[in-house]
Amino acid sequence: MSAARILIADDHELIRRGLMAELSDRAEWTIVAEAANGRQAVKLAAELAPDIAILDLTMPELNGLDATREIRAATPDTRILIVTAHESEQLVREVLDAGAMGYVLKSDAGRALLQAVDALLDGRPYFTSRIAHMVLEGYLRSGAAPGGEEAATLSPRERQIVQLLAEGQSNKEVARTLNVSVKTVETHRSNIMRKMGFGSLADLVRYAIRNKIVGD
Repeated sequence: MSAARILIADDHELIRRGLMAELSDRAEWTIVAEAANGRQAVKLAAELAPDIAILDLTMPELNGLDATREIRAATPDTRILIVTAHESEQLVREVLDAGAMGYVLKSDAGRALLQAVDALLDGRPYFTSRIAHMVLEGYLRSGAAPGGEEAATLSPRERQIVQLLAEGQSNKEVARTLNVSVKTVETHRSNIMRKMGFGSLADLVRYAIRNKIVGD
């Protein structure tokens, strides 16, 4: 069996502890870091270049989908497994497009987590049977899931700004978090509101919750 250096990212400490306990069954696997939000996960992945990064989807500051993109860009050899409570064909498609190799529901993690990590270490994708069936049905229909078109129209940077605004950050705080000017944030925010047809910040927050950019 392959040795592995693993990073775990989830904003709930209890979930992180549970995943670590499950992974501890394999003496040759090492947990090199744990993160409580997506931005911390990206930073740690860039510093440590783990073999496997296990990410939740709805994390503060940077969601798992955007964290996947950034980790893949920073450390292309890191293989990413999404472990989440959210079951959605559109989300699975977006996660695959972002570069993740596996998708496991938290309800299945007790049975599937070790198999999933083994598969990724072997260079094989891994989905629990329910997720695989959902994706197959979606591809056979040759169409996106209803209501999923909106999420695909935001750029990765716009998604980051939507998440931070939905989490209650001001334009100034978003600018500081992303290391850009306040003017740049204001421009992005105006473009997002116009492009998505949002009449208010409340519309933006509802959209972020509905599309799992932030948790509800």
